[in-house]
Parts: sequence; C-alpha cells; structure tokens
Amino acid sequence: MKRMTGIGASEGVSIGKVLLFIAEEIVIPETKAENSTIEAELAKLRDGLKQSKIQLIAIREKVKEKMGEDKAAIFDGHIMLLEDEDLIMEVEDKIKGEGLPAAKALHDGINEYCDMISKLDDPYLRERAADLQDIGKRWLKNLLGMKIHDLSNLEPGTIVVTEDLTPSDTAQLDLENCIGFITEIGGKTAHSAIMARSLELPAVVGVKGILSEVKDGEVVVMDGETGELYLNPTEDLVKDYIKKQEELRKEKEELKKLIHEDAVTLDGRKVDIWGNIGSPNDVDAVIESGATGIGLYRTEFLFMNSDHFPTEEEQYRAYRVVAEKMQGKPVTIRTMDIGGDKELPYLDLPKELNPFLGYRAIRISLENKDMFKTQLRAILRASQYGQIKIMYPMISSVNEIRKANAILEECKRELDEIGKIYDRNIKVGIMVETPSTAIIAYKFAKEVDFFSIGTNDLTQYFLAVDRGNEMVANLYNSFNPAVLEAIQKVIDAAHGANINVSMCGEFAGDKRATKLLLGMGLDSFSMSASSGLTIKKIIRNSNYADAKKFRDLILQQDTPEEVVEKL
Repeated sequence: MKRMTGIGASEGVSIGKVLLFIAEEIVIPETKAENSTIEAELAKLRDGLKQSKIQLIAIREKVKEKMGEDKAAIFDGHIMLLEDEDLIMEVEDKIKGEGLPAAKALHDGINEYCDMISKLDDPYLRERAADLQDIGKRWLKNLLGMKIHDLSNLEPGTIVVTEDLTPSDTAQLDLENCIGFITEIGGKTAHSAIMARSLELPAVVGVKGILSEVKDGEVVVMDGETGELYLNPTEDLVKDYIKKQEELRKEKEELKKLIHEDAVTLDGRKVDIWGNIGSPNDVDAVIESGATGIGLYRTEFLFMNSDHFPTEEEQYRAYRVVAEKMQGKPVTIRTMDIGGDKELPYLDLPKELNPFLGYRAIRISLENKDMFKTQLRAILRASQYGQIKIMYPMISSVNEIRKANAILEECKRELDEIGKIYDRNIKVGIMVETPSTAIIAYKFAKEVDFFSIGTNDLTQYFLAVDRGNEMVANLYNSFNPAVLEAIQKVIDAAHGANINVSMCGEFAGDKRATKLLLGMGLDSFSMSASSGLTIKKIIRNSNYADAKKFRDLILQQDTPEEVVEKL
C-alpha cells in the first residue's frame, strides 16, 4: 500500500479501479505527401477546424445540460480561440509561404503563438495559452484523422487518473460509471475542479508523480476532502473507507431533511442561505436546495452566449423567468461583469497588460451608456414579477455609484414615459471586491441599500496575488488575517448604516469559514446550490453568542496557517 497526497478539490470518498488517461502521442509529418498541393493542405486545415468547432459546440451543449449556462460558457472562449484570425492567417502563411504540410504548420503555429502569449505579464493571456494548447491538440488530431479519446463510456467504478483534465474532458465524463478523478497538476480553482464540485464528483488534484506510481486497473482509495490517496489499499483500510462512505451517504440524506427549514442558530439568530446562478436554467437547482433567494445572478453569461448585445426584450425575458420561478424570494441581479477573465466577441475590448485591474465591469458599463441602459431597463421591467435587486460590480469609487444611479433614474423616467410598470422601490447595492471600497465601506454604505462581498476578487486584490497563477497559488488564501479584517470592517460598516450584507464569493460556501462568518455578523450566505444544505446545518448547530467569541479568537491570529489551525 502506498499513500500519496494532493489537493482535495471536490469532497467525497471513492474506492475504485484506475483508468490511466494519457494523451496519445501526435506524430507530425515533416513533409507533404508527394502529390499533395497547397490547396489540399489548406483544405485539410479548414476541415480540421470545422470538425473541432462542431465537437466543441456539442460539448458545450452537454455541459449546459449537466451543469448550467455559467459552466458551459467556458467553451465560448475555446471556440473564440479556435476562430482567432491572426492564428489562422499565421498557419496558412506557413503552408503557402514555407510549403509546410498542414499538420506541421498548425503544430508550429500554435506552439509559437502559445510561447508568445505565455511570456506576457497578463495572467489572463497566460491562462489562454494553456487553453489554446488543448484546443490545438483537438484540431491536430482531427486534421490527422486520429481518434479523439473521450471519457463518455467507462467501466463501472472507474477513477480517472491523468496529468490534467481539460474542461472538455470533464464535460464528457461518463457520470454513471466515473466515481472520481485524480490529476497530477492543477489547483482548487481550475475549471475541472469547479466542474467536479458542481457535479458532486470527488476529485483530488496536484498529486505530483501519480502517473509514474499508478497502473491501469489498480485499486485506489481517494478522499476528495483531505486530498489523501491510497494505492493498493489493505482490506482493513478499504473497510474503514467503506464505513466513511456510508456515513457520508447518511449525512447527505439527513441534510435533505433541512430543505424546508430555516437557517437559524440555537440562540435564535436567523441568516439567509441563497444560491448563485449564471442563467435561468440554474434556478431549479437553487429551489431544490431549499435556498431562500438568489444572491448573485451573473448576467454576463447572457452576453457571452450571444453573437450580439442581447436586446432589452431578450434580457427582460431571462430576468422575468428567474423572478417568476423564485416566487417573490429575493433575486439579486448583477449588471454585466465583462473584462478580466471574460470577453465578448462583439465588444472590441482593448488588449491590456493587466485586464483584472483595467477596463472591466462597471467601468465598461459607464462608458457604454446605451448598453448599460438597455440592461437596466430590462431589469426594471422584470422587477414587477418578483423581488428583484440591482447590484453593480467592481465598484472602487463612490462616484461610480452616483453615475450608475443617475443612469438608472434616466431609465425609470423613460419607462414612465411609455407606461411600463416596474418596482419603484427597487433596491440597489454593490459588490464589495476592491480594497478601496472595503477600507472606507462606511462611506459607500450611505449610497446603497445593501452590500455583497465578492471574496474571490477581494482576496486577490487585497493580497496582490493573481488567483489564476500557480506560481503564487499558495499565497491566495481568504483566511489571511488581512482579508478577514476587511470582511469584518465591511460587515460593521453595513450594519452601522442599517443595511444588510451578504457574501457571494467561494468563501461563503467554505464550511470551515461558516462559524467565523456567522460570528462576524454576515446576514446572508450565497453559494452554489450543492453547498447550501451543509452550510445551513452548521448554522443550525451553532450558537451565535459562541460564534462571536470564536470570531474574536480568530481575528487575533497573525497568519493564515494559525487561522486554519484554530478553525
């Protein structure tokens, strides 16, 4: 028996047989076939591109069906990369100018392109290099007529072990028979890890050396919470983990009993458990989880999944469906949060050295007033069908709130003029995700009806750590005392102004943080539907008075490690 450890990326225990998923080597011909013409090689290139695009669109639809629109939107970026005109021209020039065969031209073109963008300072573009390599392999295989191995037909009880699982691989997993996956590289915020959590599929990532240690068909025990793995486990260890599996199954069944219960502490403090969504398709899972509202509707996916700016009518219909499905429960609609790691094919965003600190979110909306007004009018019109709230993202200045609200008032006047009905008392709030907002939150609290803390960006901005950069991934930690102090400051500022504060970042669904956030006075926890019942159970088993004392203890710690140890 051999024990190995990685990063627990998605909770759950699995005992099964290994399927080693190793990419087949692609052999690139150095010269054209004797009778092949330039036109024939160009045709091969385009046929491979067409086939790859069809496959990616099909995968996108599968993901949408299984996991919702926000996860499916990952593939929109992949399709955009596949259609990059600069890349296509570069590869075609190698065929026409250098006489290379299509496969060699494509292989060299992709490598040169990836090498160029992976050296840029821009973390977003560095990440796109990895995506392009994945897409390039698919294109090459299609061009060469190679079979593309997928994971859609597996033996029962399979644990997939691979170097890395791409989003397209994860999307095709045979969920009837795959009981978990293990990767040699990757982190907790990788697309595959996020998808695994959505699917409630146990996953352990970043297990260095696993490919050289494990064999096809070998029995492995994996724990997706602790990151522990056991190769060729003893009978006694298997028995222990079977027992743990049974305990987890019973715990899951017990959690279901809480669906219709409130999140109330033992001493009577009630908080809200809300869900995060990316499209109307995600609402059913939120309702089934017993959530009492939607704390974050990411409207950018409506924009990303369209080849044009969605019209007022298109947006109105989407927002109305969500409001009606939620039957009067709060629905917090965030205005378009494009930029940073999200692009629109039809919005010509400038290339920036650091897009996370650049032209994004509310900054784009305020510059594109007509687009912003279209979205605000659609939200206002839908507000007559439920308890809709408007939330502005990436606010770093009080002026931005005032400008956005002035535009909102214009929209109200326009709707009044044409006799459209809307909620005249609609609530307006902001995402608190920049240090400038957190530090003087008490000033921002005078301008809005509510706060929502976005811990993903707040953490990376406060710590000056790019959360997508593996080189500094160990420094990205929302348990850092500086981040915790900021969260407490924001909550205190909100309550000082008699407004509510929620949290919609990943931290809200981290069960290690629940009692701490409760003690800090957080009013609402908003997260993926799959985490809600676990958080509700912790709250119902907690005492608010004790949680406040616990909070005081945690805020005295000096390092993230000390915080986690106390938790």
